[in-house]
Amino acid sequence: MTESFDADLRSIQQSRDLATAGREAMRAFQFTSQEKVDAICEAMVAAAMREAGRLGQLAHDETGFGYPAHKQLKNEFAAQGVWDSIKDIPTCGVLRRDEQRKIIEIGWPVGVICALTPSTNPTSTAIFKILIGVKARNAVIVCPHPAARKCTAEAVRVMVEAGEAAGMPKGLVSCVTDLSMAGTNELMNHYATSMILATGGPGMVKAAHSCGKPALGVGPGNVPAYVDRTAHIARAAQMIVESKSFDCSTICATEQCIIADRPIADRLKQELIDRGAHFLTCEEADTLAAGMFRPNGLMLAEYVGQTPQRLGELAGVDVPASARILVAPLDGVGPKHPLSREKLTTVIGWMVEDGWKAGCERSIELLRFGGDGHSLVIHSRDEEAVLAFGIEKPAFRILVNTWGSLGGVGYTTGIRPSFTLAPGGIGGASVSDNITVEHVLNVKRVAYHLTSAPDVARAWGGRLDGGAPEAAQAPASAAKDADAEQIERVVRLVLQQLKQ
Repeated sequence: MTESFDADLRSIQQSRDLATAGREAMRAFQFTSQEKVDAICEAMVAAAMREAGRLGQLAHDETGFGYPAHKQLKNEFAAQGVWDSIKDIPTCGVLRRDEQRKIIEIGWPVGVICALTPSTNPTSTAIFKILIGVKARNAVIVCPHPAARKCTAEAVRVMVEAGEAAGMPKGLVSCVTDLSMAGTNELMNHYATSMILATGGPGMVKAAHSCGKPALGVGPGNVPAYVDRTAHIARAAQMIVESKSFDCSTICATEQCIIADRPIADRLKQELIDRGAHFLTCEEADTLAAGMFRPNGLMLAEYVGQTPQRLGELAGVDVPASARILVAPLDGVGPKHPLSREKLTTVIGWMVEDGWKAGCERSIELLRFGGDGHSLVIHSRDEEAVLAFGIEKPAFRILVNTWGSLGGVGYTTGIRPSFTLAPGGIGGASVSDNITVEHVLNVKRVAYHLTSAPDVARAWGGRLDGGAPEAAQAPASAAKDADAEQIERVVRLVLQQLKQ
């Protein structure tokens, strides 16, 4: 008789098997030399680069999101771009010696990492998380979004095949293929799982943070793009259109609302139109918003990562074939204005404010409505305005005169390359960084004696004179006298320290 199990049981058992196998592989790998670890990572990078185009096409075909060529670029950046940023970072054995402080730092793996990946960047995120995890000698178990299970599993297979051929232990990197919510919860909560890297929607990230395990998660990116009167207007328009249209706005750092400084608003609008922005009427914007969001504010999946033309079809709105993005006028921020939310698709809000201080306040309003801690874009040649935005905005990536999408992940800026952008404490995360190898690397510290302990700490029983144990056997009256003298000496010592 053939035994049969339901999907949840199969998923739970697979998660358990992968977690325990990953822990055993990690233990076999944890004392591997830096040279060997780097050779394994380089082999995986080479394989990912060879397959970047095919994996990008698979991701587009399975999810229906974005453009294959843009997904290929993201795969290449997740492989070579990320590797170039971490390849020279030591992670094995002695990392650093501080002769002055007499400290030796030694690298140590975190353990088994549960790597949750999204449907918006399914193959690039898997490549990225495997690389930073293995570089630090961790086991990595990729848990795909159900809507991208095939392309994510194939990206993992490409990495595993190359890594194991180069000497990586079997089971160090794996992928959950029997997916279910029960199986994902089992993997996150399993005793062998050491850390969760959560990239995806708010429900999944919240579940990851609720497991009692160390978790590094993302947050929504309701990114304002402020263009002030000193900006290079044509260049700002070009960057906003290109960034928003890149892979149909499936990177969380992509611009979500343009805030135009009033004196240059009309010119900026025309420059945007000249570069492929199609402005909707208020009625068209309302029609689009009515179909795009659920009552709880989350986007419907069929609108995510779509071209302007497809959005027009879904909403019954005429959109020209030349349109690269749709621009929706907004007269407020909040639940009554759905298009002021994060929109992981090719529609962006449009607002006009007079002066950078007003633009600053509107940016804060947008971030607090749905993007606390994430990212903000400012186009300006006024360094005072730029610095004010940097100091005052509740965002940890302030991107100046650049793309939001590729700037936030570190492609067009000097920020660390990453596909997991943490929003800090105000965004519900434990860190505010672009997550990279240092976040999945533990460090031991061998610390030598450097400073002698003070006399009061060295004295027996707290006695400043280091009294001998025999004193405890003295008559009671003698003990009282000794206590009085002790108190007097302590008072004198404290008074002397206060005078210094």
